[in-house]
Amino acid sequence: MAESQHKSIAKLYKRKQVESASPAQLIVMLYDAALDQLGKAELAMEDTTPRRIEKYHNALIACQNIITELISSLDLEKGGEIATNLFNLYDYMIYRLVDANIKKDDGSIHEVRDLLTTLRSSWVEILNREKNVRQQPPPNAGLNLQG
Repeated sequence: MAESQHKSIAKLYKRKQVESASPAQLIVMLYDAALDQLGKAELAMEDTTPRRIEKYHNALIACQNIITELISSLDLEKGGEIATNLFNLYDYMIYRLVDANIKKDDGSIHEVRDLLTTLRSSWVEILNREKNVRQQPPPNAGLNLQG
């Protein structure tokens, strides 16, 4: 199978995965994508080719775009204080990534990685709770063996 066919199949699989995901699963996917871009930025700085700065820049911009998508998913009216705090945290992350891009500062990347990892863990915990609730049988759902 040709490489282009593999890429097409991978894109189709990813699209189906996104289309069938719950909102919480989509948030985790966005965190995963942002963390992946941070990893690419770190690898780019270790690169010795002339394109390393361009790769670094592009990965950080992609991460900023993903965080912007996370911001756009917030409902500040219904989400109250939690949504406001997340908005402020995401805004801070974007600020740190811009700073990293300008100064080529790995410390900013590590800080954003730590924040994203912590938030991702919280969302995974929420997903696990949702999964456990869905797997619980409803009360009195068993058979009534008393005639």
